[in-house]
Amino acid sequence: MNTNTLSLQQYHLRRLLLAFLTTFTLISCVTINIYFPAAAAEEAAEKIVDEVLNTGKPDTQPDQGLNNSQSLIRQNDFKNQESSTTPILIALVDFFIPAAEAGQADISIDSPKIRTIRNSMQKRQNKLRPYYQSGAVGFTNNGLIASVNSKGLSVKQKSTVNKLIKSENNDRMKLYKEMANANGHPEWQADIQKTFSKTWINKISKGWMYQTPSGQWTKK
Repeated sequence: MNTNTLSLQQYHLRRLLLAFLTTFTLISCVTINIYFPAAAAEEAAEKIVDEVLNTGKPDTQPDQGLNNSQSLIRQNDFKNQESSTTPILIALVDFFIPAAEAGQADISIDSPKIRTIRNSMQKRQNKLRPYYQSGAVGFTNNGLIASVNSKGLSVKQKSTVNKLIKSENNDRMKLYKEMANANGHPEWQADIQKTFSKTWINKISKGWMYQTPSGQWTKK
């Protein structure tokens, strides 16, 4: 075996190892996303919050989850590799990707229990909206609502506000729990609630009260 042949083989081997490491890194990233599909959760939260608050923004993007990364890997990776290494690289991708696809997660929001909770929350907003607008009720930094300023409210109105807040928060906690359970991952509840907490605040109208991460109340 001459020097040129040996160098060529070493060159192909280095390229093969580099491609394998790249593939392994990509798969690792996909595995992290499988644990909690943040992008899908954000999309689900936006859809539900828009519906509940009646923001009037059309839902222009259907639920897609995180199902595109594997196809991009298949289409774009290794297309410029030498013909001698291509079959091996394809075999590596085909070995790892199906395992990732099998565990790929999405966020379902269409179970009967979830629909019931969404309807209940949506119907309640007409009663809550005047208190949002007056600043009596605000959106907390943990995905719930709370009394902010009861000044000027009658005894009857204070009682009404407290009942509305309690009912709304019960529904919200049920929603976060049911979404986690419906998707087969009860451990996602805290992550789902955190995602919703940001979405609620992002979607509220100008002039409504919300709680900053430090716990301070401020007007949007």
